[in-house]
Amino acid sequence: MENRMKQAGMRKASGVPMPVQLTADAWPRDYEWRSQQRQQWNVRASIQAKQTFNPIRSIVDGIKICPNSSKEFISLSIGDPTVFGNLVTDGTVRAAIKEVVDSGNFDGYAPAIGYQTTRDAVAKYYSCPEAPLEAKDVIMTNGCSQAIDLAINVLANPGDNILIPKPGFSLYKTLALSAGIQIRHYNLLVSTMQSQIITPTVSQQQWVSLYGVTLQPERSWEVDLKHLESLVDGQTACIVINNPSNPCGSVFNHQHIRDILQIAEKKHVPILADEIYGDLVFPGEEFISVAQLSRSVPVLACGGLAKRWLVPGWRVGWILIHDRDGIMGSEIRDGLIRLSQKILGPSTIIQGALNHILNKPPESFFMNTINFIKSNADLCFDRLSSVPGLTPILPRGTMYMMVAIEMDKFPEFEDDVNFIQALVTEQSVFCLPAKCFEFNNYIRLVLTVPTPLMLQACQRLWDFCQKHYSSST
Repeated sequence: MENRMKQAGMRKASGVPMPVQLTADAWPRDYEWRSQQRQQWNVRASIQAKQTFNPIRSIVDGIKICPNSSKEFISLSIGDPTVFGNLVTDGTVRAAIKEVVDSGNFDGYAPAIGYQTTRDAVAKYYSCPEAPLEAKDVIMTNGCSQAIDLAINVLANPGDNILIPKPGFSLYKTLALSAGIQIRHYNLLVSTMQSQIITPTVSQQQWVSLYGVTLQPERSWEVDLKHLESLVDGQTACIVINNPSNPCGSVFNHQHIRDILQIAEKKHVPILADEIYGDLVFPGEEFISVAQLSRSVPVLACGGLAKRWLVPGWRVGWILIHDRDGIMGSEIRDGLIRLSQKILGPSTIIQGALNHILNKPPESFFMNTINFIKSNADLCFDRLSSVPGLTPILPRGTMYMMVAIEMDKFPEFEDDVNFIQALVTEQSVFCLPAKCFEFNNYIRLVLTVPTPLMLQACQRLWDFCQKHYSSST
């Protein structure tokens, strides 16, 4: 512990670890210019700013978005369920906010980790016999994104590595690299469930060549366990598990989660569980939190209001600390408290209403959202299954569907990015190329758009592929 504190630049005062200001020698040599006499203006961006990189922005900003003016622009790219106005939060949620605003009792600062009553409400909502929670186990954050940021930074030092899924949400990479933390991608296995075979003419070897992963019957984007285990070393700070998955729409079964936990336990690596879509699973599917199945592996579970309650702009999230055997001890909890003090928590107004927000909406509100997304998923899967050169992968939850592109049948296009650029130009339909998720030759569709627009988008994809598909290649 003492050595780790020294490495992290900590000292003890009255028995409590205190930060130590690092000397100039501790900083990268790039900043020697700061010690020189200032004879002229020389203001530069910080190292952290320079190494902050968002793959989605980098790729999307490079695409020339010039829609066909004769067609209505349809965006299937944004993971915001409210953007089209067809999905709105429940009236009880708005009423709770109004009541808090009118009370005038939540206009000041709150503790950095959130009000005690707010944390207690979250703990009670998510507590279960297998993974009990108390208010002390909850850290309130500015959305799930900040929860992930705090979790990564409390577990990893610069130079450490974290393991993240491929394909996977790009924010993990952005946050890690910004903090000087290395990333290692573990593969997800592509599903062939329910006859989701790209074409009888494509062999296993050809699929690997096209997509870089192995076809596994009935795996539905499960983790390649052997690959995951092979990536762990002495500098691995955590395994990031995103279940249900963005962008894949997959939902892990109990046994698969146990298999992941077995590796984490064997290698003594904690888990960061991104479970923001935990309550968005389709009828017949079951979500179970990693923490519910963990026997000893410590888990930091990240979630928030954004998706289930349809309020992504409200920016309220949380970290649930599951450490039943005390492996993380007080150091991780103390670290999360310190890190949370950089921002001072989410909106006090929403915190004040959170107990009602969590518990007042009827179950029908949540089911209506799920049923709508499931209906669009079935519609897309049915329509796109017959589109030449495309293979949709039926999701089990979330708001997304991955669609494989048989790129050798579209010789005009170099990759999924070029495919999307042409699709926007000709058909005014925009979705994210899988390159945004460190994957090849797929696209991700958002399933929350109004059904008439979803039908139009599917038809335009058909028209586009019919025009450019080449059966001779």
